[in-house]
Amino acid sequence: MENNSAYWLDIVDYDLETAEAMYSTGRWLYVGFMCHQVIEKVLKAYWCGTCDDDPPYTHNHSRLAQGCGLWDEMSEEQKDFLETITTFNIEARYPRYKQELSRRLSKETCRNIIDTTNTLQLWIREKLSDKTKHSNS
Repeated sequence: MENNSAYWLDIVDYDLETAEAMYSTGRWLYVGFMCHQVIEKVLKAYWCGTCDDDPPYTHNHSRLAQGCGLWDEMSEEQKDFLETITTFNIEARYPRYKQELSRRLSKETCRNIIDTTNTLQLWIREKLSDKTKHSNS
């Protein structure tokens, strides 16, 4: 499971860099989508590092956080962010939602999304590190 966590975390770093690249070029829709990917993958890394089974094939962040036991440790603000960022997966993929989502995103909004994504993924990584330290001792 530890190797699976490392696999997901490597992709998290790449996706966060991609979100920054999309931000620098003003591609707001893809900032949201890549941040969604970051949170999904860091949750799957946590799952792989703390659970005996593989994470489910889902893009629902709340379901992932609940399934791996992280949900109960999260603040209401973190839970709300999970709910918000989950929508970027669906809305960024389907044309009828893209226009509506694009209207909600701006340079300032996307900077906030990236910063919040980064803070949350670091928090999850820390929780994962704490769990793996305790299970190895």
